[in-house]
Amino acid sequence: MKILIIEDDSIIVENIELTLHVGWPEAELIWTGLGEEGIELVESQSPDLVILDLGLPDINGFEVLKSIRLFSNIPVVVLTVREEETSVVRAFEYGADEYLNKPFRQMELVARLKSLAKRKSSTSLEGEKCGPFLFSFSEQIVKYGKITINLSRIEMLILHHLAINQGKTVTYASIARTIWPSDYPGYKNAIRVFIRQLREKIEKDPGNPQIILNKPRLGYLIPKDI
Repeated sequence: MKILIIEDDSIIVENIELTLHVGWPEAELIWTGLGEEGIELVESQSPDLVILDLGLPDINGFEVLKSIRLFSNIPVVVLTVREEETSVVRAFEYGADEYLNKPFRQMELVARLKSLAKRKSSTSLEGEKCGPFLFSFSEQIVKYGKITINLSRIEMLILHHLAINQGKTVTYASIARTIWPSDYPGYKNAIRVFIRQLREKIEKDPGNPQIILNKPRLGYLIPKDI
């Protein structure tokens, strides 16, 4: 397991290295303090996971995330001092898989990284027909009728969770547990971001959804009759 750390604070990097040395000793670590070099390392070194700071000295961490998502679906954990909800939502809009604040809790970081790695390597759902969808997790595509749709890993997990519960209301909390090891403040808004992105990809009219329906204050529903 190869983990790329894109972080300019050497003390934070040392803390991450110590945490992983204890909690995940087999992990191989690569480090850079620059965003541009981090993007290049994702391409050249093919790491399995990325830990990304937002406050980098050369380019904004959001721009690093956007650039990575142009060519890779590698799991990215944002690790930052920014606690405001707008930053959390923006990170997920740009394709982050996790969002943790500094100072981080050591075992939580290890748990979230291992959870992402497990999802990345899992092939148990490969080719699974679920509701009206056919899921291919290794290719990160979903087939709906004659349409093939490219989705991010989190979009895949959410859609699959809704599909296996077709006809039932799936709560925000249930969706959150499917994506993350534990809840965090603002998770409902993050889920709304992913639902909006899903609708833009699978609905004929995202403004008038027929596949993923709102259940006000509760969650979402895929109706049985689609």
